[in-house]
Amino acid sequence: VQVVESGGGLVQAGGSLRLSCVASGSMFSPNAMGWYRQAPGKQREWVAGINAGGTTNYADSVKGRFTISRVNAENTMFLQMTSLKPEDTAVYYCNAVETIPALKIHWGQGTQVTVSS
Repeated sequence: VQVVESGGGLVQAGGSLRLSCVASGSMFSPNAMGWYRQAPGKQREWVAGINAGGTTNYADSVKGRFTISRVNAENTMFLQMTSLKPEDTAVYYCNAVETIPALKIHWGQGTQVTVSS
């Protein structure tokens, strides 16, 4: 299974970015997918998640500004980020969780998001 993020970049405060994540692999169908981020000197933190049924959850810090979505047939997930703040600066990671036949979590390599003030 390979997980690849894209869409990061440099944006001014108040701007928007859209991150994409594609999870590929033979017969791979993730149950849940999610976004995490890690800022310099800080621990990786959960940002948002979405399950196969489309139920979404968000960290309080991004609620109302970020929108997570996915296209199940393509194992693709998106994170639309609006009203970006300098504190959103981090490497953003995508993960894909499979539960059959066993629990496995697959991570991407990350994509850098930098928000300038």
